[in-house]
Amino acid sequence: MILFGLLMERQDRGGDVDWLPFWLGCVVGAVPWIAIACYLFGGGEAPTFVYAIFVSLFLLFNVFAVNMALGPWRDGVFSETAYILTSLVAKSALAWQVFGSTLAT
Repeated sequence: MILFGLLMERQDRGGDVDWLPFWLGCVVGAVPWIAIACYLFGGGEAPTFVYAIFVSLFLLFNVFAVNMALGPWRDGVFSETAYILTSLVAKSALAWQVFGSTLAT
């Protein structure tokens, strides 16, 4: 998925964007989320914090695709700053949810 994002950035020619790598990256990126959702919601019982981690990370990691779909935001620095902040928030959320859940159990 990340390689499709790199391919899309490398093919960007200042406004004339080929969206095929974006859509292929979305398909490839959806596969693990679908597999985890089928396993998680398909049977058995998981602790509540596992469902919370799954849903929150699903939403946070989809912000990356939204950011890329919005394009360079007319300012490449703003777009890259949005990527960095989204990455920081998503990884911090995962760390705190796992850390907090291990303390609670």
